[in-house]
Amino acid sequence: MAEIKKVVLAYSGGLDTSIILRWLQEQYQCEVVTFTADIGQGEELEPARAKAQAMGVKDIFIDDLREEFVRDFVYPQFRANALYEGEYLLGTSIARPLIAKRLVEIAEMTGADAIAHGATGKGNDQVRFELGAYALKPGIRVIAPWREWQLNSREALMNYAREHDIPVDFAKVGSKSPYSMDANLLHISYEGGGLEDPWWQPEESMWRWTLAPEQAKDQAETIELSYERGDIVAINGQAMSPAEVLGWLNRKGGEHGIGRLDLVENRYVGMKSRGCYETPGGTIMLKAHRAIESITLDREVAHLKDELMPRYASLIYNGYWWSPERLMLQTMIDQSQASVNGVVRVKLYKGNVMVVGRRSADSLFDASIATFEDDRGAYNQKDAEGFIRLNGLRLRIAAAKGRSMR
Repeated sequence: MAEIKKVVLAYSGGLDTSIILRWLQEQYQCEVVTFTADIGQGEELEPARAKAQAMGVKDIFIDDLREEFVRDFVYPQFRANALYEGEYLLGTSIARPLIAKRLVEIAEMTGADAIAHGATGKGNDQVRFELGAYALKPGIRVIAPWREWQLNSREALMNYAREHDIPVDFAKVGSKSPYSMDANLLHISYEGGGLEDPWWQPEESMWRWTLAPEQAKDQAETIELSYERGDIVAINGQAMSPAEVLGWLNRKGGEHGIGRLDLVENRYVGMKSRGCYETPGGTIMLKAHRAIESITLDREVAHLKDELMPRYASLIYNGYWWSPERLMLQTMIDQSQASVNGVVRVKLYKGNVMVVGRRSADSLFDASIATFEDDRGAYNQKDAEGFIRLNGLRLRIAAAKGRSMR
C-alpha cells in the first residue's frame, strides 16, 4: 500500500478530533491538513484554527458553507418531503455529503493522499462520509481512527491528550453535556447518556433550541411563506436567502415549542439507536411545503412522490446522496416543482404548526367545480354512476363467483 504523506482531517477542534490530529501525525508520520465546516452549528470556530496551529498544522481550512448547505442540500431534500421512518427530518444525514464533498475538494487542492474523519465504527456517519468520498474521488484513501486505535473510552482519550501535550481544556471537557451532540442549521441532535435507556425521559435542560410547549407563548403567531419552484424565497413578504430562511424559522419555531422529536431509529449498520432531535424550522417547512403542493400538484404526481419518498429518505440516511439513483429521483422531484409556487399561511402555537391558508397562480383547485353550491353545469354528477360501476366491475365479478369478502 502506498505511503500516506498528507491527509485532510475533518476537524472540529474538540477533544476527539484533536486527538485524531496528533494520532495521525504520529501513527502515519504524515502532514495533516485540517478542514472545519461552518454549517450553522452556532459555535465559535476560530479557536479550532489556534488549536491546529499549536499542533503544527500549516494548511487550515475554515469554510462558511451555510448558504451552500441549505441551498444545495436542505432545500432539495424538502422538495421531496423527506422523512426517514416516518418521523426523522434527516438533520445529521443531509450535512455529511457536503462535508465529504469539501474534504475531497481540499484533498485535490492540497495534493493529499487521504482524508480522515472522527466517526465511530458503530454509527452511520462513517458510511456517509466514505460513500460520498468514493463517489466523488474513486481512488481516495480514507482513514477512520476509531476503527484502528485502541482508545476505546473517554478516560483513554483524556490520558492520551495529557501524554501527548494536546491543547485541551480538561475542565471544560469534564463539565460538558453527557450527550453526544451534533448541530447544524437544520437541527441539533442528542445521543448517549441516559438516552441509551428507551424508557428514560430526558430532563428539560437537555433541549437547547426549543421551549417546552407548556412554556411557549400563550399567543398564536401567523406567518406567510412564499414559494418559488418548491423553495421558500420570502417570509411575510421579505425576501431571504436559503440560510436566512432556515435561521429565521428556527428562531420562531423554537419560541413556540415546535420541532422536538424523541425517536428510536434503525441505523444502516444494523442496530437500533435512540436519539432526540430539535428541528423547529424544518418542521414548519415540511408542513408548509405539503400545503403548497396540495393545490399545485396533479393528484397522481403527488401520490407518486409520496410513494417514492421513503426510498429517497433512506438513500440520504444511508449515505447515498451522490448515488445515481438519488440523482435520478432528484431530477424527477425537481421537475415536479415547476408549478409549486405561491404563498402558505401557517399558525404557530405551543408545539403545533397549523396550515390556515394557501394560494397560488398555479393552483389546480377550482372552486367552481368543487363547490357545494350551484356549479352551473361545471360538473355533471350523473357521470359518477358510470365511473363507480366500471371501478366496481371486478368486485362484482368476484362476488358473483362466490368470492365475497364477508
